[in-house]
Amino acid sequence: MALLFTVMLVTAAGNTAMQSVMPSIGTALKVHDFWISLAYTWSALLWMLCAPFWARRSDRRGRKAMMALGLTGFISSFGLCGMALWLGLNGYLGALGTLLLFAACRSLYGGFGSAAPPAVQAYVASRTSRAERTQALSLISSSFGLGTVLGPALAPLLILPGLGLVSPFFAFTLIAVIVLVTLRLRLPDDAPAYAARGEVLAAPFSANSDSRMRGENDETDDGTLPPEVPDLKWTDRRLRPWLIAGLLGGHAQAMVMGIVGFLILDRLGLRATPMAGAGPTGLVLMSGAIATLLAQWGIIPLWKLGPRASALWGVSLAAMGVALLAVAQDLHAITLGTAIACLGFGLFRPGFTAGASLAVSRAEQGQSAGIVASVNGAAYIVAPAIGVWLYGHSSWIGFAVIELLCLTVLVLGIKGLGRDEDLIERR
Repeated sequence: MALLFTVMLVTAAGNTAMQSVMPSIGTALKVHDFWISLAYTWSALLWMLCAPFWARRSDRRGRKAMMALGLTGFISSFGLCGMALWLGLNGYLGALGTLLLFAACRSLYGGFGSAAPPAVQAYVASRTSRAERTQALSLISSSFGLGTVLGPALAPLLILPGLGLVSPFFAFTLIAVIVLVTLRLRLPDDAPAYAARGEVLAAPFSANSDSRMRGENDETDDGTLPPEVPDLKWTDRRLRPWLIAGLLGGHAQAMVMGIVGFLILDRLGLRATPMAGAGPTGLVLMSGAIATLLAQWGIIPLWKLGPRASALWGVSLAAMGVALLAVAQDLHAITLGTAIACLGFGLFRPGFTAGASLAVSRAEQGQSAGIVASVNGAAYIVAPAIGVWLYGHSSWIGFAVIELLCLTVLVLGIKGLGRDEDLIERR
């Protein structure tokens, strides 16, 4: 678990470190905010398309191989993105060429980095009972939370003379290389056709150790997977309510996180000094990440929240935080609004993930994880760019759209999401 936690943590820390410096980099390049946000679009689209493929492949080739592939995608993408931005900031490339090269290098993360999260999630889900799965997935999700604390906290400290704002890119590339080597050497193989997978299926369940009494056709009598698992569709009625909630809530979260860096530059008057923006942006993102950890490490396990309760309470809190962020004018108010919103999204995200996992059988966990990762990626295709574009025209319109998305999730969730008791009960 510690190694799986680290795999997720390093990618989250690197990406949030990037997020804390990109508004300042865009301002230094004299590029409009909208185009900076749009540079992530191709990568997010590739993530949405490729995540289900890698998840399905992990069922046949093993989770470890897909985790290694995902880390390799992160390493190559991050290192090349840092080089592209360094060339632009030092005048070797124009602004347009820099952004195009950055987007191309970033696509490596969308195409190959998307292999790691569904593999980690399926690895964990295949080793936990239904009743324990919300807490286990919350622990893994919290690695993203811890990463989002470390990323913004370390980013300003990693800005070195000579490299400047792109220093965090190269630092996290080196860290990811170390994690990849450790993964290859220390994590046991998880090929479904061999003993590691059989051992997983033999694990006792919390309510009954006899897996044959679960009422689900997940295994054969000898404890192995059936030879063929039917393809899990996006339109599957078991998944559909959770996917709609995850897609709308994910768009709301992506818009908030896309706007916040530019909001700080505007409301603190830092457009003329972009280098000074990395510190406050890192502070605000770090406060949001700590709130996310409070949700995933504290509130969910302490109150034993199920998927439905976690998702609905989370989106309600997120709406409150967005409302405060819309009227915030100083660093204290921006930090508080971001923290409340992230507390809500920190409850919502693992609730949605666990709900989608519990809605399907154990044999379908790899496919479910891929679809969930795809939904998460879909939220970042256009939502950050649209959020920044709306914010650039009118901050009120931008925040009103985010509030509408949160309220829609709440209304649809109350009506459509399955009860926690029904999800945990073995059918």
